[in-house]
Amino acid sequence: MMDGTDRHCRYFHRLLTRNALLYTEMITADAAIHGDRSHLLGFDESEHPVALQLGGSEPGKLAEAARIGAEFGYDEINLNVGCPSDRVQSGAFGACLMKTPDLVAECIVAMIGAVDIPITVKCRIGVDDQDPHESLFEFVEKVAAAGCNVFIVHARKAWLKGLSPKENRTVPPLDYDLVRSLKAARPDLRIVLNGGIETINDASSLGVEFDGVMLGRAAYGAPYILADVDYVFFDETDSAPSREDVVGAMSEYVKREFEKGVRPHSITRHMIGLYHGAPGARAWRRFLSENSNVARDDILDRALGFLQSHSTAA
Repeated sequence: MMDGTDRHCRYFHRLLTRNALLYTEMITADAAIHGDRSHLLGFDESEHPVALQLGGSEPGKLAEAARIGAEFGYDEINLNVGCPSDRVQSGAFGACLMKTPDLVAECIVAMIGAVDIPITVKCRIGVDDQDPHESLFEFVEKVAAAGCNVFIVHARKAWLKGLSPKENRTVPPLDYDLVRSLKAARPDLRIVLNGGIETINDASSLGVEFDGVMLGRAAYGAPYILADVDYVFFDETDSAPSREDVVGAMSEYVKREFEKGVRPHSITRHMIGLYHGAPGARAWRRFLSENSNVARDDILDRALGFLQSHSTAA
């Protein structure tokens, strides 16, 4: 998720699940090659398994960016062919590439040739006036022939003109049946379902039909749902961490990062929804929101104290 799943967010999410594969926000190939690599690509060892998601449309640059990502230690490189934002469209990549499967295939060949870790693709079922029953199958056939065997499919079309990125996440109807048909037609491929999955129960029931499921906005907005992932999907019997345990661990993280000059809000902004659906959720959100500009390394200790005093008073 752009502007979402940065290294601070992933560190936080890893405290909730030991096994789920985490993805970076999309980073352009140019940024990976020419930007501040330590800032853009650096991550904590605890984040494994973690995948680097790249955006781009030039095979040579994507190959170089993939090589850099592999050297940083990522477990997978994912090419984004699903993001419909204006910024991505202006660069002629993201969901635009659904229209040019031959070019995507060239990119995949170049990336696979550059690294020894898996190269995967995240895509839509089609864009604009494409017929998804044709576009998705043509796209997957050509890209799979290039060597990609893992597709994360957001089961919606993307409308590049007329809908905002936010609307593109909700307005085009979901078509899980089409993705089911893809999996039936290509059982040799790993097909991961994405889009509209709001709960772990939904993820569990859908996961039986596919090779995996991807949670995006649901996990970001209500991250504590990730605490059930290890039990539901990986048969682990260890008890899930409590919210308070997670806050304690993140408080120590904030203090370490604060010493490096990191603003606490750049970390705590990812934790706004931690108490979603639980007692004290409003107090937690209120404290973190109202103190977003406070440069104190004990912000989470104070937030937890505020929540607990609010709950006691209630």
